Amino acid sequence: MPIGTAFHERTFPLCQSLNYREWSGYYTVSVYEVHHEHEYNAIRNACALIDITPLYKYLLSGKDATKLVNRIITRDIHKVKVGQVIYCCWCDEQGKVIDDGTITRLEENKYRWTAADPSLRWFRQNAVSMSVHIEDISEKTAALALQGPTSGKLMQAVAEADIANLKYFRVTSGKIAGVAVDISRTGYTGDLGYEIWVPWNDAVKVWDALMDKGKQFDIHAAGMLALDVARIEAGLLLIDVDYISSKKALIPSQKYSPYELGFGKMVHLGKENFVGKAALERDAKNAARQFVGLEIDWTEVEERYEKFGLTPAAPSQASRVAVPVYSGEKQLGKATSTTWAPVLKKMIALGSIETSHAKLGTKLQMEITIEAVRQKVTARVVEMPFFNPVRKTAVPV
Repeated sequence: MPIGTAFHERTFPLCQSLNYREWSGYYTVSVYEVHHEHEYNAIRNACALIDITPLYKYLLSGKDATKLVNRIITRDIHKVKVGQVIYCCWCDEQGKVIDDGTITRLEENKYRWTAADPSLRWFRQNAVSMSVHIEDISEKTAALALQGPTSGKLMQAVAEADIANLKYFRVTSGKIAGVAVDISRTGYTGDLGYEIWVPWNDAVKVWDALMDKGKQFDIHAAGMLALDVARIEAGLLLIDVDYISSKKALIPSQKYSPYELGFGKMVHLGKENFVGKAALERDAKNAARQFVGLEIDWTEVEERYEKFGLTPAAPSQASRVAVPVYSGEKQLGKATSTTWAPVLKKMIALGSIETSHAKLGTKLQMEITIEAVRQKVTARVVEMPFFNPVRKTAVPV
């Protein structure tokens, strides 16, 4: 049975819908109101506060901490400075992706690592004979994502920290409501945003300070439905939806190399040996499929509905159900996440497509179902991210 996060006593009274889901053993709000419209609009037009505490969090320290991190991930950790955050993936010996997450270099040999799936056993297996301390801090550290155009101004108003000079994918330390916190310029929305790492027992104090000061910045608590729409617009993959961990895969086609997930730039083959390196060297130029952005022809969607005498309606929430993608009668792959993108006024999807049909501008067909009848509509391969505002990486003024 799920339990509440460190913020549950604040999120529960706000959750008018009582619409929850389970995330890593915790109750997580799907949507606070009946619909996620206001929460999504907060992400894109004001600021939204999202409880991301259920992420798995690990602290690695000791003489060999850097050596261990470099052994596991595909990126070269030696290129990462203290105070920098990186997005990365890690693979099994066959070069297939186990998980993806962020690593923050807190000190020369101290790292905070976030993951979607439990990873402690994998880290310890690879740390045999190394002088490194690996601590699971998932239940000691709470986390919030503050995302949206006004998030920078709110952070400058509420935090005793150098927010004004905090660059994209960097971290700083400071205080909020007298509580010592780490603040990273990161997020899962593709917008200006921050993630705040808080001691569990003081979490509510930080929530209260942000919500109180945030009123003048039109802050809203936001749930997973709004976050899902935003992360698809940002072209960000979700494990167990867009791809499956190689540890959970039942058949070879369920396993993905980094090159098949758009993670190729995160594979640094020039560095010292790491898990999966030999396989990745072989696969570097042989990715059979690619992750692409798909833009669905909305006029065609309307036409299909009209044939049934129905009024077309944009999907009320993002879909995590995979649907086939074709070229003519041949299936080339699947769309894994689909949503109506309010900021773009378009229907978009993330898709895994055969490499030969993954070039920008290629017109494919995606399956939609109306009245239990399968239909096809045009889906064009487009550049990702779909939405990429300048404010995401700019230093806010």
